[in-house]
Amino acid sequence: MASVYTPKLRTAGVIAAELGVPLHRVLHVLRTRQHIRPSARAGTLRLYDREALALIRHELNAIDARRKGGSDG
Repeated sequence: MASVYTPKLRTAGVIAAELGVPLHRVLHVLRTRQHIRPSARAGTLRLYDREALALIRHELNAIDARRKGGSDG
């Protein structure tokens, strides 16, 4: 029997929990970064794949780096 790949899609809340950050930070990134788009929708829920998870992680790290870089001066 052939195995079927089932993608793991996550809501913004699940992404926040996986990254260990508050939900409002993930929602901010999703609102302000137009290149991060949901892979699917389930009713009103937007669902994101692991590529989107990596992009969100990258954006959060970039925000943190800018925040830390600006406070040292």
